[in-house]
Parts: sequence; C-alpha cells; structure tokens
Amino acid sequence: MSLSLYDASVPVYLNTLRNLAAILAKAESHAAAEGADLQGYTEARLHPDMHPLTRQIQMLSDAAKGGGARLAGVEPPAMEDTETTFAQLKDRVARTIAFLETLKPEQVDGREAATIELKFPNRTMSFTGRDFLFNFSLPNFYFHVVTAYGLLRKEGVPLGKMDYLAGAQMAG
Repeated sequence: MSLSLYDASVPVYLNTLRNLAAILAKAESHAAAEGADLQGYTEARLHPDMHPLTRQIQMLSDAAKGGGARLAGVEPPAMEDTETTFAQLKDRVARTIAFLETLKPEQVDGREAATIELKFPNRTMSFTGRDFLFNFSLPNFYFHVVTAYGLLRKEGVPLGKMDYLAGAQMAG
C-alpha cells in the first residue's frame, strides 16, 4: 500500500493540532495552579524580533487550513487574526481542526502534480501539490507549532517531548 497525498497531509495536520490543543489545555491548567497570567503566555516571545504566541498560533492555523485547502482545491475558511486571549487561541485551533475534518481523501488524492501558487506582495511561488506539501506547507506548519511549544516551555509550562508527540504511534 502506498502513502497517499491525503494521508501525508490532513491526518498529519489534525494529529499535531490535537496535540497542540492538549498542550494549550496543559498550559491553562499550569497557569491556574501557579497563579500565572495567561495573557503573559499569549504575549511571550523567544526574541524581541519574533512573533508572540498569539501570532504563532494564527500562523500555524493558517498553514494547516491553507495547506489542506490548497491540496483539496478548495478555499480555506477566513479567520481574521484578531485573537487576543488564550480562550480565543484555543477556539482558533478548534475551528482549524473542524475545517480539516471536512476534507476527504478523494478531494486531495490525485493532486500530487496539481499546480499550487502562493501569491506574496513581491513574488509568486509555484509548486506541484507534492512539493507544496513536503517543501513548504509541512515545514512552515511545524516551524510555528514548535515555536509555540517553545514559548510555552519558556514560560514554565511543564511540557515534554511526548506532549508534542502525544498522538504519534511510537515504534519500539
């Protein structure tokens, strides 16, 4: 059995987003137990010139929903990037999961060679469906997920590698 484009994309986004939802819940519980301010978590940065947690969540959401939608040949749902609270960030992740759950294998499979164009102010990037997934979408998604994890870890949330990998089937 071969690996399909759908199997390499939508379930991967979903697994990681569900793990992120659990990480956000753990952060919320930790803040309550320690008397920490959740707003401090949303504003946390690794470096002054990097985006805070709020923007990392928005960008990973955009990467997942945009990635899935482009692979399926549909429009992603608009999300306005107006989240300012931890509850709103958790809702954003939940809405992203809900959208991805609507995508079906038959929408994605067979689009490995489809042209996917990303338009930016100063350039347009063009990919095949396969190259878009493996060389742009997944790396971009994981970059922002790992950064969000690192921000929460920096703020003292007791997270470990298995929180990040929680839904993965570990060989061994």
